[in-house]
Amino acid sequence: MKQSSTDMIRNVAVVSYTGAGKTSLVEALLYTAGTIPAMGSVTTGNTVSDFEPEETHRKISVSSSVLHCEWKHTTFNLVDTPGALSFLGEAKTALRAVDGVLIVLGASSGVRTELEKIWTTIKELELPCILFINELDKERTAWEPVLQECEKTLEFKGLPITIPIGAESQLDGIIDLVGRNIFRPAKDSNKVRQADIPPELGEAPAEARRKLVEDVAETDDRLVEKYLAEGDLTAEEIVHGVRTGTHARTFVPVLCGSAVRNIGTSAVLDALAAYLPSPVDRAVAYPLTGTHPYTGEPVTRQPSPSEPLSGYVFKTIIDPFMGRLSYVRILSGTLEADAPFFNSSRRLKEKGGHLFYILGKKYTQVPTLSAGEIAAIGKLKDTQTGDTVCDEHHPVLYPGLQLPRPVLAFALEPKSKVDIEKVSLGLHKLVEEDPTLEFIRNQETKEMILSGMGQLHVDVTFEKLRRKYGVEVSIHTPKVPYKETVRKMAQAQGKYKKQTGGHGQYGDCWLQLDPLPRGAGFAFDNKIVGGAIPRNFIPAVEKGVAEAMQEGILAGFPVVDVRVTVYDGSYHTVDSSEMSFKIAASMGFKKAMEAAHPVLLEPIMTVEVGTPDDFVGAVIGDLNSRRGRILGVTAKGSTQTIKAVVPLVEMLKYAPALNSITGGRGSYALEFHTYEEVPRELATRIIEEHKAPKQTVSQ
Repeated sequence: MKQSSTDMIRNVAVVSYTGAGKTSLVEALLYTAGTIPAMGSVTTGNTVSDFEPEETHRKISVSSSVLHCEWKHTTFNLVDTPGALSFLGEAKTALRAVDGVLIVLGASSGVRTELEKIWTTIKELELPCILFINELDKERTAWEPVLQECEKTLEFKGLPITIPIGAESQLDGIIDLVGRNIFRPAKDSNKVRQADIPPELGEAPAEARRKLVEDVAETDDRLVEKYLAEGDLTAEEIVHGVRTGTHARTFVPVLCGSAVRNIGTSAVLDALAAYLPSPVDRAVAYPLTGTHPYTGEPVTRQPSPSEPLSGYVFKTIIDPFMGRLSYVRILSGTLEADAPFFNSSRRLKEKGGHLFYILGKKYTQVPTLSAGEIAAIGKLKDTQTGDTVCDEHHPVLYPGLQLPRPVLAFALEPKSKVDIEKVSLGLHKLVEEDPTLEFIRNQETKEMILSGMGQLHVDVTFEKLRRKYGVEVSIHTPKVPYKETVRKMAQAQGKYKKQTGGHGQYGDCWLQLDPLPRGAGFAFDNKIVGGAIPRNFIPAVEKGVAEAMQEGILAGFPVVDVRVTVYDGSYHTVDSSEMSFKIAASMGFKKAMEAAHPVLLEPIMTVEVGTPDDFVGAVIGDLNSRRGRILGVTAKGSTQTIKAVVPLVEMLKYAPALNSITGGRGSYALEFHTYEEVPRELATRIIEEHKAPKQTVSQ
């Protein structure tokens, strides 16, 4: 493959919801461009971009794939993104690596929640877009109502560039309003048949073109003058106006057709090349600006091969045959194969590796990469998704990823205990590939916890764990890390006396327990006077108290927010030892705690729920039913953000409930807030539940 100049590159993310036909459209584009000899299909599981077993089995995309192809002297890097909400993070990382977006809308489905969410990110990044209305060969479909719905929901102005010939099963081709041609697919070929618009199609094409020319003329004063004077614009002038308006996000060019029948796809390739920006165009409007990793001063790069190297890693893959591959967008400069570079995100040098153009799971080795290109670097040791790579002598750091936090957590156990390390190793590698996953070992509950963006996300992760690393796990709802504390001051004696044949054991200490403010932890004070307990035994007393605090007297949960003071005691010159005082302190702590009104604490989370206006009341009502306290509601466009504090135990299964309330249009994020006392009736039930297993074991 020849290397393209930067202004002839188009980096495009293909986005939508599951079932809109993104993967089918990408397949048709590759076929039309001559990159593949025949079109595969999602149904048969032989498409270029959906190559993971989890994708072919479920017939959906679960990760982004990059497709490199060429069309009429333009090089394309198409990034086919997943459409399910569970994999929204994949789409967001892809959008950081591109200069434009191709939105696919299923004519039979209309606008769905997933598209609304990804549109929010597109607006934040201010990416120019083209819309393709797909599935116009299906029954009861029409392009105009779907476009109107999309314009209303996403709040943009659509600009039809092509319109269909025929409808539903009679869809025969498309009309190109700019060039005044019709395009029909050729049988058994990736070529198209082009002809002039025939008279039998009536006045509809002329009327559609008139509207197009009017909208385009408004993008440029010179075009307005010519249109008013002559009543029309040339094809070149229309293309110029559409490009100007698209780059400025004044409107979204709209094309239509059928991906599975390869109708309208050549026009899509032409539109991507003509209307979406190259890396050079994009940098004019949105300069490549980062900061110096050491000084924090602003640094700007130009998308030129002669500039110092800089790039952005937007995806990591651990391939069973190729090893670790880092997908990178080269923003400036040139990178040679195996050449070292600097990772400014982690402030370390990377050795570098082989370079590859990407076509699904096929990798073609290349000697160099230049500004504007998207490719893979092999076998990097320390570089992760979201990192900036650059020239060591001219460092720059670009902003990192702002990914959604996981919302659904599961505790997991290997079905075979010998697989514990394999599970941990496998999940850490899967988290490297997908940073929207989170895997931790909870030190308080002693559980391995995997958190993801939804049930589908977690299910697919466990499938990959089984396929790639050969381990199976059983899952359950995570335990809640309850704690215990005291409400009042109490004193007690801990005395341990044991006489055996030789030296005995003797330890005696008086302890005072005082409650501390929430979150203060543990404090230990020594107020022994007169040598009642020798100084060398005091650390043993503290250690005994600390160990006793690991299991409280209510239900065996750790004790927190307590000050323990040792203020009196006695010792034996022969029988006293560190062990004796350690045991005595433990005994004294438990006695004092019984008298100090022990209570159960539960973790309280700060919750931010985003929901459309229509569901605010229902969401607030549901949060109240979960013992939540609403802190406030703020408006963000057409959505509302509800902030509340809610007990963690009430949020463990919140994701499906919120989806049900909002029709999948809501989202939420959790952060730890504090610990609070559990209401008495709930505390009694929790204590009984946790004491029951211990009683069973002891019997």
